[in-house]
Amino acid sequence: MISTLEKEITLRFLKARKKDGFLNVISIFSFIGISLGVAVLIIVMSVMNGFRAELINKIVGFNSHITVQPYDKPIDIDEKYKSSLELISKNLILSNSSEAIIINEQNSKGILLRGYLESDFSQLEIINNGNFIGQNKKLKKNFISIGRELSFNLDLDIGDNITIMSSAGLETIVGNLPKQKSFIISSIFDSGLADFDNNIVFINLTTLEEFSNLSEGDRNLEIYLKNPQKIENQKRIVQNIFPNDLVFTWADMNKSLFSALKVERNVMFIILSLIIIVAAFNIISGLTILVKNKTKEIAILKSIGVLNDSIIKIFFLVGVIIGTSATLFGVLLGVIFSIYVENIREFISTTFNISLFPEEIYFLSTMPSEINISSIVLISICSIFITILVSIFPAKKASKLDPIKSLKYE
Repeated sequence: MISTLEKEITLRFLKARKKDGFLNVISIFSFIGISLGVAVLIIVMSVMNGFRAELINKIVGFNSHITVQPYDKPIDIDEKYKSSLELISKNLILSNSSEAIIINEQNSKGILLRGYLESDFSQLEIINNGNFIGQNKKLKKNFISIGRELSFNLDLDIGDNITIMSSAGLETIVGNLPKQKSFIISSIFDSGLADFDNNIVFINLTTLEEFSNLSEGDRNLEIYLKNPQKIENQKRIVQNIFPNDLVFTWADMNKSLFSALKVERNVMFIILSLIIIVAAFNIISGLTILVKNKTKEIAILKSIGVLNDSIIKIFFLVGVIIGTSATLFGVLLGVIFSIYVENIREFISTTFNISLFPEEIYFLSTMPSEINISSIVLISICSIFITILVSIFPAKKASKLDPIKSLKYE
């Protein structure tokens, strides 16, 4: 328990006095250092959490949640399979894909053709996300849908004709020649991921199979789940239904990316925690100087019967109050910056005419932020724990002062 006397003396030691000028500077730097360390750590963690969540939403919105790819035999969805899949899925769509080259005047670019039936194409999330441009949401023969980035790079618009060269060959009297076919752009989609929008083109499934020499037996089954976040358990269910086929998820396709994000987040947490540790060591310096400046007061307290435990509590409380108040202020600062991080980015970009978050590098057009309460609690606990540790040594040193020797030299 902390007595009233200990509280009063602690508050007196915390009050600034003119002769304690250098001590006050150290205390201020300790406060600022811990506050900035906590704030920066919260901001970075929030941005990285937001980036991961936004990236997952974009990827899940563009790709199928689970894809079943046949090895030898075509995928057969009979009633038994359908009834089992309906428990976890909200949509089952057949698709196919192949590589090709898009040719437009002097420009050419490698693309991935992804084929869907007319009725299935309109059910894709990317077509109903509000950024779809085009009146017709059905992929008819000789019509294609391209991404926003690709339309910008090749200067294409709805209604334009483009030529696509297939990777499949056509046997002629002069040898094997690649197939070429003209298509009309019927719509433009926007997934929010520049890499996808620039490299993937949607085409009618039967047209794709004719154009790329594919058969119905090569078709993949795309499964769109009711809950795409809990992917591992549902993947096992699908593997049991299709034991002889290749089953992979959106997480498998982007495993290296999310592993890198996880490692980066952990490394950033460790590195930025060092800021808090360095700032916390200023508390040791401040308290040591405080003990030196308060030698006379400590001697007087001991001479009137104040116990060593009380002296330890007083100086320990001084350090803990500085660290705790700095942590709370840092949490407040970090949360405010995390909430308005996109507004701050826009302001800096506009004012100094610089690009802080280029979309072509980070895949996203805005800087995301997701405040995680558990992360904030963990950061706060770590910061306060470090403060408690560094406050113990100066507090014990103060309790060991000899009151007779201290008063002798005063």
